[in-house]
Amino acid sequence: MGCLRNIIRAVVITLAIVGFMSLGGKELLSGWLADWFNPSADVLLERAKKVGDFSKINDEFEIEKAAGVMGYNAVVAEHKASGQKMIVVDTGSKPILTAEDIKSDNVEEKLRNSVKKIKYQAVSVNDLSVTKRGTLSSYGKTVPYIKFEAKVKKLPIGDVAGIISVVKDSNDEDRLLISVSEKDKYSQLIADEFFKNIK
Repeated sequence: MGCLRNIIRAVVITLAIVGFMSLGGKELLSGWLADWFNPSADVLLERAKKVGDFSKINDEFEIEKAAGVMGYNAVVAEHKASGQKMIVVDTGSKPILTAEDIKSDNVEEKLRNSVKKIKYQAVSVNDLSVTKRGTLSSYGKTVPYIKFEAKVKKLPIGDVAGIISVVKDSNDEDRLLISVSEKDKYSQLIADEFFKNIK
């Protein structure tokens, strides 16, 4: 009796799957999966709202990812022409760096310690050094940044350059701002243009 019940159950499930597929279920399922793994620009902007208002960024930038990872919400954008990456991280209650760290004399040591905390098996950052200090505008404020150079192992790009800054948003929560590119292609003008339009 149990064997007959299992055969009937298998037939019913098979008929349900065939019916679902014949009524356009394959297209519905593939469309849903495509939206999940490759969301539209509007969906990305909606997800990015957890970190800030990115609706005013220039068309030369494209938001690639907006997601939560390891307790942090992050937005990753790219400058289409140069490939330079911009990253904004809501560190929540687990700050990686603070504005005071960026201003301090031992910021290089703090950066190295932060890199050790978030080190991944696939990426290794070596020879990190601070080369310059400056200010930029973001979230309606002017904040200090440090420019760095580093060697990245296990990735095809090798030597990189970029900036790191920390700004408080309107809710007084820290936002870590990072822009990075290949060492000889990094542009501060691109970073300034992107970050100034985040509110």
